[in-house]
Formats: sequence, structure tokens, C-alpha cells
Amino acid sequence: MTEIPEHLLNRSKARRAEASGESTSDNTPAVATPAASAAPAKAKEAPAPKAVAQDPAYVVAAKTRKKIPFWAMTSLALLPAWAMLYLVALKPAEKVVAGPLSIGAATYSSCAGCHGADGAGGAGRVLYQGEVLKTFPHIEDMLNFVYNGSQKYVAAGLKVYGDPKREGGAQAPLSYNGNPMPMQGEKAGGALTEAQILSVVCHERYTISGADPASQEWKPEFDTWCSPDSEIFKALEAGTSTFDSIEKDFAMLAVKPGAVGTEARASIAK
Repeated sequence: MTEIPEHLLNRSKARRAEASGESTSDNTPAVATPAASAAPAKAKEAPAPKAVAQDPAYVVAAKTRKKIPFWAMTSLALLPAWAMLYLVALKPAEKVVAGPLSIGAATYSSCAGCHGADGAGGAGRVLYQGEVLKTFPHIEDMLNFVYNGSQKYVAAGLKVYGDPKREGGAQAPLSYNGNPMPMQGEKAGGALTEAQILSVVCHERYTISGADPASQEWKPEFDTWCSPDSEIFKALEAGTSTFDSIEKDFAMLAVKPGAVGTEARASIAK
């Protein structure tokens, strides 16, 4: 039987001691090996991290989409207004005919203080709801009265003006609260030209008092005196005719204008 050398036995014994943590027989402390030192007590396991919920694709797209700059929001808000302005700019401007009615509406502003903005009256007589047409069935008589004013009727000894058979009774100068109708014609001492007087009388008859320019009763008068194409108005505006000469100047018209005023005009004009 082969004898095992002593040094080999000691080496084997030492290794067993190291593995079991015991000392060797010769009281030599066991030398810790890397394997022994690397075997600490089992550490407490850390909790597994919670899974993070992933956003849906449409949320990710919304978060990563480029935002509209704040300054662009103002421009977008104004788009409807720009569109409206664009449409207005494309619409052709309507041709405004500066005829007697449109000019008369502006001229009437100086009359509204007495007769009211809508002709309801005040210091001066009521003009609306057909009152003017009852007093002056013929525009020539109204032109004469507005041009000269009521004082000239009083001076001429005239008791009434307009239609003596007026519905509700004839009207006399100074009979409305004692207030006179001021003269308006330039030659009579007023401030209005004859073209302006015609325009304001047309406005009072057709806009305020309500005469229908398309009716059989009033169409001939309107076409002759108050339409945008009135030859009489154009002549008065150009200064080629006057109230004194209208009857002669326009005798060729299908509807011949009468003299501005009744037979009493001669007395008033003195």
C-alpha cells in the first residue's frame, strides 16, 4: 500500500477546514477564500418597478404636434372680418343719383326744428300723414308758399293759402299758434336756392307726407318735378330756369307745369 505524503494530507485537511469554517489541527486560522468572502447572507430582494402605462398613439401625436403660435390666433380670429371686407370690396358700388329727394332730405334738416324730424309738427305745422297734400294738392302752390313765407300772404291781404276747400278747413297765414312760416327763397330774403326749395318740397310731399310716386294720382307730378330725371330740377340747379319762367320754359312737356303759385302770386310778388 502506497503511503500518501504528509504534506498532501495537510493540504487536503486545510482545504476541508476552510470549507467548513473550522481551524486546522495545528491551530492555524483558516484563510478566507474569495468564494467564502463572496458569499454574504442573502440580501432582501428589492420590489420590482411598477410598469408605466404607455399613452395611446393619438395622445402621443397630440403632445408632439407643433402648436399654433399665440400671435397666429389673433390672425385666425380676424379671418371672418377680412372675408367680409373682401366681399364688400368686390361688390360694385351702387350709383347714387343725387335727385330732388336725396338733396331734399339733407335740406330738410333746417326745417326739422319747427316741423319735427318726421314731420309730426312743433312750432310749425304737421306735415306727415298726408297733411301737406291736403293743404297743397298742387306742388306749384306749395313752392310759392315756401319761397315767400306767410308774411307776404298777410301783406298781400290773402286770408288763406293753399286749397280754399281743404279737408278740415282752409289754413290761414299765422293761424298756427301765431307762428309765421319764414320766407325761404334767396330773392325773398331767405337762404335757399330755387333748386333746394323744390327738393325739400319734394321730400315733404313724397317722403314725409306719403304721396305715392307710382300711383295714378301722383306719378305725373313726380315725374315732372321730383324724379331724378326731372328736367325742371336740372334747369333750376343749373340756373337756366327760375320759378318765374318755368311755365314758359317747359311748355313742351307732356305734363305742363303750372305757374309757381296761384293767381294771387302777382299780388305776393309786388
